[in-house]
Amino acid sequence: MSAALAAAGAAILAANGKEGAVPPVRSNGAKRDVETLAGAGDSGKRLRIREALFVPNPLPPLAARSHGRFAPEPGIVAERVSYRTAYGLRVPAILYRPEKPRGKIPGLIVVNGHGGDKYSWYAFYSGVLYARAGAAVLTYDPIGEGERNAGRRSGTRAHDAMQQPAELGARLGGLMMTDLMQAVSFLEGRPEVDARRIGAMGYSMGSFVLSLAGAVDPRLAVTVLTGGGNLDGPGEYWDTSKQMCQGLPYRALSFLGDRAAEVYALRAAIGPTLILNGAEDSILQGAKRNFRDHFEDLRRRASALALSGRPFENFYEEHAGHRPLFVTRPAAAWLERHLDFPEWTAARIDSLPVTHVMRWANERNVEIDKGYATEHREGGTRALGENVPGLSRGQLSVWPRDGWERVKGELTYESWLERARRELPPAAR
Repeated sequence: MSAALAAAGAAILAANGKEGAVPPVRSNGAKRDVETLAGAGDSGKRLRIREALFVPNPLPPLAARSHGRFAPEPGIVAERVSYRTAYGLRVPAILYRPEKPRGKIPGLIVVNGHGGDKYSWYAFYSGVLYARAGAAVLTYDPIGEGERNAGRRSGTRAHDAMQQPAELGARLGGLMMTDLMQAVSFLEGRPEVDARRIGAMGYSMGSFVLSLAGAVDPRLAVTVLTGGGNLDGPGEYWDTSKQMCQGLPYRALSFLGDRAAEVYALRAAIGPTLILNGAEDSILQGAKRNFRDHFEDLRRRASALALSGRPFENFYEEHAGHRPLFVTRPAAAWLERHLDFPEWTAARIDSLPVTHVMRWANERNVEIDKGYATEHREGGTRALGENVPGLSRGQLSVWPRDGWERVKGELTYESWLERARRELPPAAR
C-alpha cells in the first residue's frame, strides 16, 4: 500500500436486450432475513423498527424484469431493470456491471439524496466507476423522482409534500427502506454476484434511509454514509428536517430511546460502516456541539450498546460542503478493503487520477442540481477515475414514453399515496 493510501486509511480509522422476466433467482432473501433477525439477540428491535415503519415482513416477491441494455463504455454493460417493492409498486433501476465478470463479484447499491435519482451524475458516475472495479452497481429512482414522478421529472422533491395523518410519513420512510432492501434482494439473486459481498452507499437523505435499512438488513455487508450519518436526538436535525421522509420516520422510532446509538449498535453487529462528510457540510453545522465531538460521543454510546463490532468509522474532507463522497478515493479504498474488487488493488486505487466534477459536467453536458453546482458543494468533488461518459436521460430511462404511460400506475408517488391511504384505519383515510 502506498504512503498516500495508507494515510487515507489511517485517517478513516482515526476519525439494448429484449424486455421480459429475468432468469429465476435463488431467493428474494426475505426468509433468510427473517430467520436471521429472529436469532439476532437484539430483543426484537430490528423487527420493531420494521413494524414501526410498515416494512413488509416478509419482503414482497421480487418479480424482477429486464427492459433492455446498453454499453456506457467498452467493457461495461448497463441493464435496464425493474423490481417489485411495497404497496404493489415497481422500482425502475439501472444495473451496471462488467461485460465479463471475473468470478463472483461484489454488489453495490446507490441510495440517492433529496431530488436525486438514477439520472443524477453521482448515480451513473458511481455505476461506471465501480463497474470498472469489477462490481455490479444498482441505481434506482426514489419515490417521486425520475420515472416514479408523474411528469417523469427529476429534482422535484415531490414526496416532501406534507400529508396527514402522520402515519403516512412513517409509511413513506418504510417504503424507502423497502426499495433498498429489495435492491439487496435483486443483487442477491444475480448469478454473478457474491451475496456475502453486497454493500450500499447513501447520500444525504439516502444516508438516513441507509442508516435504518443497514441496521435491520443483515445481508448488507458494508454501508457507506455521506452528507449525513450524524443521527441525533429529540428535536434536533433529523427530527425536524423534511418531515415526510426523515422527521416523521425518525420520530416513529422513539421507542428505541437513544435512537442514534441503538441504530448504530444494531448495525455494528451486522457489519462495518464508513461515514464520510465534508467538514463544512451544513448538515453537520446545526449540532449543539462540535460535529467531531458529536460523532465521538455517538460512537461511545453505540459501542456501549453493541453486542459486537465497531459502530462506524469517520472520514472528513476539509474545506468541503455537501458532497456524495462515495465517488472519492478514500471511500473506494475503504470499500476495497472490505469487498475486494476484482479489478482493483489498494495500489491501483492510489494510482488512479481524479476528475473535477464541475469541469467534467460542463464538458460532458451533465446536469447538476442548481443548489449543489458550486465548488464548495458537489461541483468541487474530486471523483476517482477519469473519462466517465455523460449518460443521457434516454439511455437511463427504463421505459420509452409510451411504455411508461402503460405502467405509471405502478410507479408514481401519487399511486403510492392512494394505496397507502387504503392501508390506514378507516377514520384516518
